[in-house]
Amino acid sequence: MSASPTSLAPTIAAPDRPLPLPAGLRAPAAIAVVFLTLPLIAVLLRVPWSSLPDRLGSDFVRDALVLSLGCASAATVVCLVVGVPLGFLLARADGRLGSLARALVTVPLVMPPVVGGIALLYAFGRGGLLGGPVYDATGLTLPYSTAGVVVAEAFVALPFLVISVEGVVRSADPRFAEVAAALGARPWTVLRRVWIPLARNGILAGAVLAWARALGEFGATITFAGSMQGRTETLPLAAYAALYGSNQDDALVLALLLIVVSVAVLFALRGRWRGALS
Repeated sequence: MSASPTSLAPTIAAPDRPLPLPAGLRAPAAIAVVFLTLPLIAVLLRVPWSSLPDRLGSDFVRDALVLSLGCASAATVVCLVVGVPLGFLLARADGRLGSLARALVTVPLVMPPVVGGIALLYAFGRGGLLGGPVYDATGLTLPYSTAGVVVAEAFVALPFLVISVEGVVRSADPRFAEVAAALGARPWTVLRRVWIPLARNGILAGAVLAWARALGEFGATITFAGSMQGRTETLPLAAYAALYGSNQDDALVLALLLIVVSVAVLFALRGRWRGALS
């Protein structure tokens, strides 16, 4: 009786080098690289390097930068507080309820940001589902405020953290937690001493991705919080205002800042995101 391919599979040695791919893939791959890098090169070539220090010190750029860093950091803290527990729960959720919860969490990833801003207005606005009663009782309102920027950024950034945490928890070996529980460790102790260390890289990668996503958020922010310098005008909104306000040099400087941040995020992760999001 001849052996089946399945039975022979373990005896086949893996090649020392990757198998070659068709040469015809090189041309479209090169086109993709040019397509992705050419706009970045175009920005770098047009940046007013001679006046860059002065423009970075202007009130317009400084206000947008300080506001963006503060709001993105605050939104990331919100994501960590609510997203890490959600990621752990989703990693252990199965069946239809778990699938539904996972689908709801990932909706902001595919939803147009402007639609997200509209949804936030009808939920947390002065006449919104939750915002209306809160405003009637306290007089507090989120739209067109700095807090509204944080809410909008957290809304679009939260899925990145949740998916990252869920992925790393699903891939972790549960036997460590089982041994700790068998030795008498309480659930909170197992979480703090076993699960969180195991998920540390995923939490870190998710937090960095969420921060970067929050920093670059535009559509939901301008729809829900507006664009007021020093209050709600973040870097992307300031770049848009400068570009269409006949101040292209400031727009290029702001674009350069966002590009530098993006490259720094990729450098900080250095391959961790692939394992975290797998």
